[in-house]
Amino acid sequence: MFRSKLKTVTLALSVTLMAISLISFPQEAVDASIRGLNMWWEIVFPSLLPFFIVSEMLIGFGVVKFIGVLLEPLMRPLFRVPGVGGFVWAMGMASGYPAGAKLTARLRQEGQLSKTEAERLVSFTNCSNPLFIFGAVSVGFFNNAKLGVILALAHYLGNITVGLLMRFYGKNPKKPSGEARMSKPSLRAALSALHRTRINDNRPIGKLLGDAVTSSIQTLLMIGGFIILFSVINKLLFHLGITAFLAKGVENIFSIFSIPTELSIPFISGLFEITLGSQMTSQVQQATLMEQIIIVSFILAFSGFSVQAQVASILAQTDINFKPFFFARIIHGFAAAFFAFILWEPIYEQFYNTHPSNAIPVGLFEKYSFLGKFFDGIAASGPLITILSLSVYTFILARRLDKK
Repeated sequence: MFRSKLKTVTLALSVTLMAISLISFPQEAVDASIRGLNMWWEIVFPSLLPFFIVSEMLIGFGVVKFIGVLLEPLMRPLFRVPGVGGFVWAMGMASGYPAGAKLTARLRQEGQLSKTEAERLVSFTNCSNPLFIFGAVSVGFFNNAKLGVILALAHYLGNITVGLLMRFYGKNPKKPSGEARMSKPSLRAALSALHRTRINDNRPIGKLLGDAVTSSIQTLLMIGGFIILFSVINKLLFHLGITAFLAKGVENIFSIFSIPTELSIPFISGLFEITLGSQMTSQVQQATLMEQIIIVSFILAFSGFSVQAQVASILAQTDINFKPFFFARIIHGFAAAFFAFILWEPIYEQFYNTHPSNAIPVGLFEKYSFLGKFFDGIAASGPLITILSLSVYTFILARRLDKK
């Protein structure tokens, strides 16, 4: 009873403090809101919408079930999740946060995952996509696409580490969910599962497409709200001096590992919002490049409270527990920072500083490369794509309301 009352008082005081802060710093709050809104409608919405729509249709048509049966012999021994986890993992890496959570929740609602399997799966399928790591962080903040190799390797190796560790979480079900366990992939069984799933869904293509569009846009509207909210919170915490206060405690930890204390405030900011934290880290002149990359690797892996709140909101629609996901983010953060540290000398120093001729190719992600231009194109045409998509969503929603 006391804990419940304490929680009520804490939440009430927090919201009251935020309301007072908004009144005290109106211009800063507006600037932070605009920054979050621009990030959402220029980058996040147009880049995630196609992945979300296609994912919904792949699930409806049974393609995910098909992939799941084929990947069962791989995903089950490694991560103790069904084969459909391979699809979620791939889509999570390709599209970025919080696609892995959305797909995991969707598969849990369809009964293709048990509760424990879903909690294992969501813990390692939410990660940053390569375009953000190379385009936004490496090129945009550090003006060095080659750093993307270290960041990507550390990020995804840390991701795999989390998956391997989380396989020990929970108890094994008596029988794997979905198809029975197989010793080797069976194309015939996979095709049979694909056909059964499509027949059981039984929605016309138009209805399936409409549901995919509305569901995807509803999720993205929620994501946009969280991005704006945490952009404002981060700014208010900075002006209230709370960020500096928290940074004092982090400075003591950084000093133990000989990390410049000037990185403490960017680190705290990154715990709330990864883009701002990464940008601030890249601007710290007192730190070496390696120290900056270690901090950014932790920030990207931890994914920030903004992304975690998005995931929590998605998981709240199911019985999936959020705590394993949060615990996995801490593991991922330390693992990614560790991999960035141990890979710096053999990868970056050897291939890029002393022997540039042997460099690992990253030309695809340079500023004027195809993917670099693609990233700039998303930013340029993002608002138009967002407006058109929202118009389609409004039209579909209005028609459905008229039918009711």
